[in-house]
Amino acid sequence: MEDTITLIKQTIDKLRHFLQKDGGDAEFVKFEDGIVYVRMKGACQDCMFANEDIKGLIEVILLEEVPGVIGVRNADEI
Repeated sequence: MEDTITLIKQTIDKLRHFLQKDGGDAEFVKFEDGIVYVRMKGACQDCMFANEDIKGLIEVILLEEVPGVIGVRNADEI
């Protein structure tokens, strides 16, 4: 499980520059039952497109690159 979490964090780090160029960011919170929980930060925190970034960017890449990931959710909505 630690290897999976390390890979999740590395993959999110590769995506962060897309969010940061618009003043936002994403932070890994936890991995549980195949779901990655992230917290949107900066401009992304209150942005109405935050969930679109989670599903359309972060989730798509994590599903492709990290075995065992079945979804991504906004940690602030749990």
